[in-house]
Amino acid sequence: MKFIELLKQVEKPTRYLGEERGSIIKNPQEVKADFLLAFPDLYEVGMSHLGLHILYGLINEKEDYLCERLFAPAGDMEKLIREGKTPLFSIENKRPMKDFDLIGFTLQYELSFTTVLKMLDLGGLALRSQDRGPEDPPIIAGGPCAFNPEPMSAFIDLFVLGDGEEVLLDLMGLWSQTKNKEIFLREAMKFRGVYVPKYYTPEYKENVYQGLRPTIEEAPFPIQKALINDLDKCFYPKQMITPFMDIVHDRAVMEIFRGCTKGCRFCQAGIIYRPVRERSVENLVESIDSLLKEGGFDEVGLSSLSTLDYSAIYPLVDELTQRYSEEHVRFSLPSLRLDTFSIDVLRLLQDQRKGSLTFAPEAGSQRMRDIINKNVDESDLFSTMEEIFKEGYKKVKFYFMMGLPGETMEDVKAIADLSKRVFELYKEMTGKRNLEITVSTSCLVPKPFTPFQWMAQENVEDFQEKQRYLKGLLRGKNFRYNYHDAKTSVLEGHICRGGRKMGEVLERAYHKGAFLDAWDEHFNINFWREAFLELGMDLDKEISFSLDEVLPWDHIDVGVKKDFLKKEWQAAQSGELTPDCREGCLGCGVNLKSFGGICYGD
Repeated sequence: MKFIELLKQVEKPTRYLGEERGSIIKNPQEVKADFLLAFPDLYEVGMSHLGLHILYGLINEKEDYLCERLFAPAGDMEKLIREGKTPLFSIENKRPMKDFDLIGFTLQYELSFTTVLKMLDLGGLALRSQDRGPEDPPIIAGGPCAFNPEPMSAFIDLFVLGDGEEVLLDLMGLWSQTKNKEIFLREAMKFRGVYVPKYYTPEYKENVYQGLRPTIEEAPFPIQKALINDLDKCFYPKQMITPFMDIVHDRAVMEIFRGCTKGCRFCQAGIIYRPVRERSVENLVESIDSLLKEGGFDEVGLSSLSTLDYSAIYPLVDELTQRYSEEHVRFSLPSLRLDTFSIDVLRLLQDQRKGSLTFAPEAGSQRMRDIINKNVDESDLFSTMEEIFKEGYKKVKFYFMMGLPGETMEDVKAIADLSKRVFELYKEMTGKRNLEITVSTSCLVPKPFTPFQWMAQENVEDFQEKQRYLKGLLRGKNFRYNYHDAKTSVLEGHICRGGRKMGEVLERAYHKGAFLDAWDEHFNINFWREAFLELGMDLDKEISFSLDEVLPWDHIDVGVKKDFLKKEWQAAQSGELTPDCREGCLGCGVNLKSFGGICYGD
């Protein structure tokens, strides 16, 4: 079937069209190695992911290499693939998936794992690595969920742990030299950040997991993450691909630094991306100039885990607002800090639209904020609210979490109480009642490499009871309450802390129909319940680990010591605060010479 005729049969043809401004098309016959960058979700989600733009530009900048994109097909396109009217194809050259030298998936969230299996299946590749032949391309995966690679280890040939820019070009060069899958995998292990599951085997004693053992001498153990020390020398795209259709985040994005020093105990990213590495103001301004000139965007998101902790945020925003004051370019910040410094920065953005501001108190009660080490008290919050109300803002969004260690219904009620007190403050200051407050709650998922990795996650019923209770407390036209589906959060909790047996669950759930599980209209918890039960596992059972237990991800070294995480878990249970490590070294481990980067305690 001709491509144009194919597109007439799908609802959103621009998902597959390609040819966007900023996309790059090369002749596969004129390069030494090609790479298929696969995002296991729909186009509009994948194109909002900054990492995709970085890796795409990084590879295509090299004359001898080629990178093309692939996204999960929607149901109408999948039907055409199943009917044999088209293979699963890349966006740029419309090449079949299996024709590429290397295929790389990004694992941004656990609920995308079955979509990886779907894409392998539709691409004509066996799901399990052991069932694919030497002629099939190596399947690579990276991203935050790869830091516990075991649930996907049966399906992925090679994991890249850490900063992909540090490793990917080395892998491309290695493939161009070897063109042999087995040699490639054995040689790739020599690169820092590379984990090849087939060269490790799990050991058990009386059915208790004892860890992984390398099966060949050259297999590294533990596997250290890849890390870029100097972001100013790191590749950043001069132009981002500009989609023809609306996507989730339709703006240019500038990463201003990596890592975080806050030490929130629930936050995996704050651990796995240590140490902090900042771009210079000069580098950022030059990159933003290029993005705006080449991409035609009118908004730039300043991105990081905690943007307002960038050491030069004030001079950066000052420079940007002055430079673009007459061009109506908007600079957006992610959720703001709960202190008046946030307002000082916002005042520099005085020409910006006064829309909604987003803050993340994370917990309603001070007791809970101390447990998670938020290092914010109510005086911070209300001082900030006073300042934004003076500036004329009348819409605020608050993000909270449920299921924190030791949480009670009183702590849940504190979320509503806090929100109502903010409304009362607004009414007292302005004499008006038109403040709109959106309260959003997520369900805590205890993630690997966090102090909460040992704790039991709450079950679905407990989460839902708290959600109903809070919804009842937030009635009224001034309040809007959004909450995350407890079923997907509990499933995510099981997957993210699973071992190799979890791969069997994933495969069974996929064969039952699990696909695009992050989308409400596709998610079916019954597929998962059945898959768990068939393997003697219970999705409703709360899982936890003892402090002396070997964890499924213990063979991965992110730099932060396990003993440090244990101390933080114990501090959480007593409500003891740990300061920001910019105030002095806490001995977490990332300042080891082998990890480089910046340690603020040095």
